[in-house]
Amino acid sequence: MGKLEQIAEELPGKKPHREFRLWLTSYPSTAFPVTVLQNGVKMTNEPPMGLKANLQGSYATHPISDRSWFESSTLPKIFRKLLFGLCFFHAFIQERRLFGPLGWNIQYQFNESDLRISARQLIIFIDEYPEKVPLDALNYLTGECNYGGRVTDDKDRTLMEVILKTFYCEETYANDDYKFSPSGIYYAPKFTDYDGYMDYIKKLPQYPDPEVYGFHMNAAITKNQNATNLTLSTILLTQQNSGGGAGGNEDEIMNKLADSILSEVPLPFDVAAAEKKYPISYT
Repeated sequence: MGKLEQIAEELPGKKPHREFRLWLTSYPSTAFPVTVLQNGVKMTNEPPMGLKANLQGSYATHPISDRSWFESSTLPKIFRKLLFGLCFFHAFIQERRLFGPLGWNIQYQFNESDLRISARQLIIFIDEYPEKVPLDALNYLTGECNYGGRVTDDKDRTLMEVILKTFYCEETYANDDYKFSPSGIYYAPKFTDYDGYMDYIKKLPQYPDPEVYGFHMNAAITKNQNATNLTLSTILLTQQNSGGGAGGNEDEIMNKLADSILSEVPLPFDVAAAEKKYPISYT
């Protein structure tokens, strides 16, 4: 990181070509140089919040969102139901992080690349072995190699293996009554097209109960406390002390920052005034 900061600082002196751009991709890091952030345009990509939003994001991920790829399997029912199970597993393990130590011993950064490679392997194995779905091989590749490659704690690795077998199993595609949670709200929908799966996802609760993750209802208290603490700590980071006696107190600085943000937010669009100024004309 220190070397990166030095390179970025020396770039203007080297007078690079006017079309030159330096693209950097990184996981969140407290050691990332502040000067690089200040001198660059920043874009962040965070996983969707909530099981429902996460599932929608998974089905919007390439190649799953590609209709021709989605419909290309020689065993469409088995493939589509197991694919839904995979997407549910992807959302499931990401949402467990919100429960702190109850979810995982270590906060792992699972991302879309894990989902992509697992989905591609799924369709390959199903099409190459039509007589019997190689669930053992799929569980090993997905749980041990793709997602498991990020898992360092042995207890977390065992947990992931157990969770994956709940969704990557024969019941998922052979039994339409098989449920993913005790409430029965979550399951792999019956064989349908891409839009059918999206319609089912849209009907899921916006804020799922902890039972879907195998937790007691009291686990939601821990999750909500973690979310609140994160929000408050982020707000407190904006309180920057000036270092001098004349800089004003922290509340003043906070209010000025809030006012500056609000001043850049456009006012709500006045529809009534617009209709008077630009009346509708059917001619």
